Amino acid sequence: MKQKSKKIEAAVFGATGLIGSNLVELLKKDANFKQINLVVRSPLVLNHRKIKTHEIDLFKKSEILKSLNTSKVVFFTIGTTMSKVKGDKKKYERIDFGITKDVADACKELGVNKLIFVSSAGSDLKSENFYLNLKGRIEKYVTDINMKSVYILKPSLLLGKRSEKRFGERIAQMIMPKISFLMPSKYKPISANRVAKAMVQLSLTEGKCVMTYHYNEIVDLSNKFE
Repeated sequence: MKQKSKKIEAAVFGATGLIGSNLVELLKKDANFKQINLVVRSPLVLNHRKIKTHEIDLFKKSEILKSLNTSKVVFFTIGTTMSKVKGDKKKYERIDFGITKDVADACKELGVNKLIFVSSAGSDLKSENFYLNLKGRIEKYVTDINMKSVYILKPSLLLGKRSEKRFGERIAQMIMPKISFLMPSKYKPISANRVAKAMVQLSLTEGKCVMTYHYNEIVDLSNKFE
């Protein structure tokens, strides 16, 4: 007997990024989702019957709350780079930690069923590396506020074609897959599409929990995607 499709209203933060763009394409085709709320900071035109775009100031929690008002699943893939903030660590933290914090708080306040977000392999509160320490702090905050369900995906280097040019990352994408067999599994490069498939798969699971997923778990989840 064919399982009855769910009718989920979901929100996506980071819809124009490498993972986010793959995610939106998957959600558009998935009968389980009745509406996809794309929360963006600049104009984005995607003509599809399921899609509703919310252009907001991501630094205003009140606007985040309004954009999430009816969503029960939230996908979060926002992240910046040092080049984008011109080496300004405070600005970097304001984007990566500040926006994630406000989205998580909004989800808690609104009773969102699931928050599914992308962190990073190697994230660690005790790390002296700015990026890995920051990701560790983000994870701790989100898991400490006692939401219904939180799923954290921790990929390493992402494979896929970006709309923006990142020369160093492009070189790494060419080299890393060839030597990935030498790496610990959690640091192996992985396609953004696989990560997106794993996120959709997690959104359809039942239960209340806080779970973390590394390379092997992400691959397993993506292989279950139909």
